[in-house]
Amino acid sequence: MITLTRFGGERFVLNADLIRYIEERPDTFITLVSGDRIVVSEPMEEVVRRAVAYQQSKQLIPNVPSAATP
Repeated sequence: MITLTRFGGERFVLNADLIRYIEERPDTFITLVSGDRIVVSEPMEEVVRRAVAYQQSKQLIPNVPSAATP
């Protein structure tokens, strides 16, 4: 689950497993597997970062250290 913000400032929690795709044009649109669309105030990169972190927390995506980490 990831916490996001609607344009009106309302925070909500989204099950990241339901994300079909994310677009930025220039607002960030999230299309769900149901076909519903949500507009959020976070930039696309931030939504992706949160979704990846969520999947990593479920251990579906391995947590690989970055090249900068010794």
